[in-house]
Amino acid sequence: MNSSPATSISLVVEPYQSGLRVEAFLVQQLRNYAVWKFQRLATWGAITVNHQPADLMRRLRIGDLVQVRLLEPPDVHYDPESYPLDIVYEDAWILCLNKPPGLIAHPTGNMQSGTLCNFLQSHFDSQTVLPGLLRPGIVHRLDRETSGAIVIAKTHQAHRNLVDAFEHSRVSKTYIAITGGQIAEDSGMIDLPIGQAKVGSRVLMSARAGSLRPKIAKTGWKVLKRIPGSPGDANSSGYTVVAARPQTGRNHQIRVHFAAIGHPLLGEEFYMKNGQFKPATRDSLEQGRQLDELRCKASGLSRHALHAARIEISHPVTGVWLKLQAGLPPDILRAILRLQQQGVEN
Repeated sequence: MNSSPATSISLVVEPYQSGLRVEAFLVQQLRNYAVWKFQRLATWGAITVNHQPADLMRRLRIGDLVQVRLLEPPDVHYDPESYPLDIVYEDAWILCLNKPPGLIAHPTGNMQSGTLCNFLQSHFDSQTVLPGLLRPGIVHRLDRETSGAIVIAKTHQAHRNLVDAFEHSRVSKTYIAITGGQIAEDSGMIDLPIGQAKVGSRVLMSARAGSLRPKIAKTGWKVLKRIPGSPGDANSSGYTVVAARPQTGRNHQIRVHFAAIGHPLLGEEFYMKNGQFKPATRDSLEQGRQLDELRCKASGLSRHALHAARIEISHPVTGVWLKLQAGLPPDILRAILRLQQQGVEN
């Protein structure tokens, strides 16, 4: 996509877009514009194909040049909000950032601001001649409390190819987690199907028999550090810092798997040892609450101890293999140091 101060853009039809009507093609490329605006722009002669006035029902061929004069601004986009993003990598097609804990991806329900998409919209708007020309494309998710590397698409082509890569497991992800109890083995694979379990008024995930619509779920792991426990604390048997590499992409997979083998994550909100669930509280059902509840006294954590440390993926446009790493956030680092110090003192 090329833009100029005259607010005109030029788009070339890629092989996978051959056969699309002009209208459908523009909906893909300019996702913050409604169809009726394209219809109006075409009426005004502001859309051309190969320098000729465009019929929006015309089917496109590979290499066709579609040009649009942006006589009107986008009409549908996230409200931009300034925020200091921790950017790991960025180019013309994708962005990877180190997401802080407590941040949800999209506006939802009563939370129509303060989301990752609001912050990304502001960042993208600083790169275009008109606000809203780029729309954040979230291609995979991190739980609200999980920090770490998340990849966002800027263009339709990048979004399409990234979604395909994630759906077909052509992505390698490594998480750092702190579990309760010292895991005896140095490495292993948790191979337990995960399905849904109705718990109170919400749906959680479960690796226990009887869960609804279970799907294959595999998580490889390796012990990075074992930390002795302190007499009298909830995990007197100690703690384990692990690197977890999910081979599938089930909801809450790492959290459910380690709880299922008797080592739930520190600060875990829902999942207990051996597939049990924590009793629901009013606060635990509220959406968008602040992370101010002390979940684990020993570590000082107020959220679950899970961080997406690395994503390895083929670039969706250039094909270059990328290794994108996100440093540990302060609360996880403090938790490890605090547990180590307590272990030394005892």
